[in-house]
Amino acid sequence: MARSGARPGRPPRPRFTRERPAEYKLAFVAAIYRLKTHVDFSSAHQLRGYDGPCARLHGHNYRLEVEVEANGLDDIGLAVDFRTIREAAREHVADLDHRNLNEIPPFDELNPTAENLAMVLYRRLSATLDSERVWVAAVTISETDRSSVRYSER
Repeated sequence: MARSGARPGRPPRPRFTRERPAEYKLAFVAAIYRLKTHVDFSSAHQLRGYDGPCARLHGHNYRLEVEVEANGLDDIGLAVDFRTIREAAREHVADLDHRNLNEIPPFDELNPTAENLAMVLYRRLSATLDSERVWVAAVTISETDRSSVRYSER
């Protein structure tokens, strides 16, 4: 018995060929693309109101991971250029790099915890990168390889 490609009780599988690129595009109409990249920076801080060694001035080699989502691609097939994300991230950590966070607004009043740092950077990056097609989904701040905070408002 010859196979027609049809499966009993199911619609036929779409055939994806170079001759029919429209079918391929239609299959991904509701797609969400997730991109991640990271930048590193170093800062000192001391936690106010903390009962432990982190109340003393100390430093971290932080990693800021930025996760961006997009609901489509541009004319050349990119959701957003990784370079654009990294440049925005570098711009927002530039004033924090090799500085005491406790001396820099908003951390001169806001406790410079990893949680608050993640929230502030998420909001700053969202203000820079968000558009109708692309938005910041989350940021992760890592103080060490074992300790990180992921922050999102979506």
